Amino acid sequence: MPSLPACPGPRLSRRQMIQAGAASYFGLSLPQLLRAKEARKNTAATADACIVIFLNGGPSHLDMWDPKPDAPAEVRGEFKPIQTSVPGVMFGEHLPKFARQMHRCSLIRSAHHSVNNAHAAAVYCALTGHDRGEIGGGARPDDYPCIGSVVGTQRPPATAVPPHVLMPYITKEGAGGPPQPGFFGGWLGKPRDPLVVLRDPNAADFALPELTLGPDIDPSRFDARKLLSEKLSATRSTSSDPDLEGIRAKAYDLLTAPAMREAVRIDREPAKLRDAYGRNIYGQSVLLSRRLIEAGTRVACVSWAPDANATWDTHGSNFTKLKGELLPQLDSAYSALIDDLDARGMLERTLVVVVGDFGRTPKINTNGGGRDHWNFCYSLVLAGGGVKGGYVHGASDKIGAKPGRNPVSPADVIATIYECLGVPHDLELRDRLSRPFTLCPWGNPIREVLA
Repeated sequence: MPSLPACPGPRLSRRQMIQAGAASYFGLSLPQLLRAKEARKNTAATADACIVIFLNGGPSHLDMWDPKPDAPAEVRGEFKPIQTSVPGVMFGEHLPKFARQMHRCSLIRSAHHSVNNAHAAAVYCALTGHDRGEIGGGARPDDYPCIGSVVGTQRPPATAVPPHVLMPYITKEGAGGPPQPGFFGGWLGKPRDPLVVLRDPNAADFALPELTLGPDIDPSRFDARKLLSEKLSATRSTSSDPDLEGIRAKAYDLLTAPAMREAVRIDREPAKLRDAYGRNIYGQSVLLSRRLIEAGTRVACVSWAPDANATWDTHGSNFTKLKGELLPQLDSAYSALIDDLDARGMLERTLVVVVGDFGRTPKINTNGGGRDHWNFCYSLVLAGGGVKGGYVHGASDKIGAKPGRNPVSPADVIATIYECLGVPHDLELRDRLSRPFTLCPWGNPIREVLA
């Protein structure tokens, strides 16, 4: 066990000591934890946690958050605009509950980036702020880390829960394709990957048995096995895989973490509340996100698709899919989450982000009334955790094709998220070989959005 710094040195509070223990679980030394605290000194966090609802495939901004009722029919589409809780701000008609939350939200209508074809590259750009153009493909070990991986190193949970969790899918780049980038630890290493929940929280028998000891293993037997494993690890050569050791340590701690076992007991939520979120895999995943954040997880991410083409990628039947399935599910899950966080006194310190990889074309195609990829302008929504309520940042042009005012990039959005979470966007981090990387150097926090 490493010894504490000799005096004179930093005096540690009880909370810092708990964090130091959690940090060692995630592969951080006490000096690294203290350096992280020093780096955050000038970035006061307005949020302690973040829930990312990622609409994987590209949600149609024109049919959701940026309707164009005066545009030609082939642009404005089938949906009518409705008033939100902020006078003069309109949403599409199939987001009535979401619209009633607008006074708590910051809506950005002028996001854009360079990736129009490859979902993988667009997802990576949206979730890390690094725009690599149309270079597609799956997740790579040299990718920039996702938000949860970074926040987990800079603000480790005070309890032995995962710093970030991904659910309910590892979204593929097309059915049967490789996992999309942007959701993992990248050059921070495998131990920084999220805990992934791949079971349906809406299922009657939902549980994570991997978080419990087997029926033939009591706590004393488990402790004996852990001790034996540690002794064997100590006798191995220094060439042992550090990632494997870090993953093993996380697994041991999760098996003895009551907070995590309790967090996944979604069946303990009142039936009325579960109904409000929506009795489907996505609605219940959003509810599970709230439970995880409440238990101490820093970042929970819901990737809303098993593969990039399965849900929000509405090249065909855009209006049918949105009206019949996608928008009602999102409408219920988001509005229930905001109300739930507010009722629990958590909204003020929890940042909620709803975003996709890009938007959809202003002009409806001839493929059964679909809309295609459109990276040149799209919308996203932030709420809670230090952002303004009832605020609209930027605007698109008359047909939603290009930013008409205050354009922002994904790097700016990511920098804003980090700002709220108390992490400098220009923080220098080091990979497993101690090579320096600047987190998000070309992004700037969107100050107008911050409360």
